Amino acid sequence: MIKLLTVVGARPQFIKSAAISRSIAQDFSSEIKEVIVHTGQHYDPNMSDVFFTELSIPKEKYNLGIGSSNHASQTAQIMISLDKVVEDEKPSALLLYGDTNSTLAACLVAVKRHIPIIHIEAGVRSYNKKFPEEVNRIICDHMSSLLFVPSEDGMLNLEKEGCSAEETLPGNSLLLNAPNMYRCGDIMYDNTLYFSDKADVYFANLCQRYGLPENNFIMVTAHRPSNVDESRTLKNIIMFFHYAIDVLGKKIVFPIHPRTKKLIEQDTELSNLIEKEGIHCIPPISFIEMIGLEKNSDLVVTDSGGVQKEAYFMEKPCLIMLEETPWVELVESKKAKLVGHNYELLCEGAKFYLENKPSNFEPLYGDGASAKFICETILKNIKK
Repeated sequence: MIKLLTVVGARPQFIKSAAISRSIAQDFSSEIKEVIVHTGQHYDPNMSDVFFTELSIPKEKYNLGIGSSNHASQTAQIMISLDKVVEDEKPSALLLYGDTNSTLAACLVAVKRHIPIIHIEAGVRSYNKKFPEEVNRIICDHMSSLLFVPSEDGMLNLEKEGCSAEETLPGNSLLLNAPNMYRCGDIMYDNTLYFSDKADVYFANLCQRYGLPENNFIMVTAHRPSNVDESRTLKNIIMFFHYAIDVLGKKIVFPIHPRTKKLIEQDTELSNLIEKEGIHCIPPISFIEMIGLEKNSDLVVTDSGGVQKEAYFMEKPCLIMLEETPWVELVESKKAKLVGHNYELLCEGAKFYLENKPSNFEPLYGDGASAKFICETILKNIKK
């Protein structure tokens, strides 16, 4: 039996891991044993524990309890604690997701111990190394044995960096400089499809709990430092809310991140602006509740990489409040626009999409069966 040590530490990783854990339980429990390590990178129960419960993710065997810190300290602490776990568990491989400090730390621990690395969501690139996530995913991709790539753009990115779509890794081998890469689709799409019907019930409950509109609204999330660490930039976003209400006739549903809430509470002008009728600020919500909001919205506005894709899965147009996105295929499809925190671009983008509702959302991210493909491929390649 293969033993996979799955390392997660942030909200998107909890959600992604649910698809693989579910596939293992349904189809591969006699061949794959999964041991989950929670680094504690996200330590707020509202941002962590709820996802384990709601998505039926198996309880972690280890919680490293690292918490928030600067990049160097956080990465180092995870490495020290995780190395002890790896020594005790002696896994067949480490299963890593995305681009967080937890992913980077686990990658370094594994490669130093000559343990195969399986990287899910490989090949994603923004081509801007000012973002720590970009550095993390590049390092992890090039240290991995198996790369699972969500889209064609990701495959092209890896080919530019010297990887090949041809299988170069013989079974039971460790050729770290020649990883096998597979276009598998996006496991987030697996989850979105799996929980879509359940999301309708969650949405109804959410509307009742907070008095939210059931239609005719724009769903917004904002948490990136570039948007919510300065009053000036956050004011642009809130003023866009006013435009959407007064000019476009839409209400705003705004699940508010703790980081964003903190700045608003410290700034009297922002506090007054956010009180406008039609702006519905609610606490952080779960993944299934988020799907429900996206599914029933007219437009999604976000600076979250995951929410960008979820909007596409739900066939909703999206304004991306960043200067660039690693999910370039969303912009290329013309179903999403990059607007940053620019007030004029936010207003123009919202008006355009509300007047020109996109259709024909191509299957950019697979067929919703990525997790099963990943498990089957792991079994073919990783030594028992």
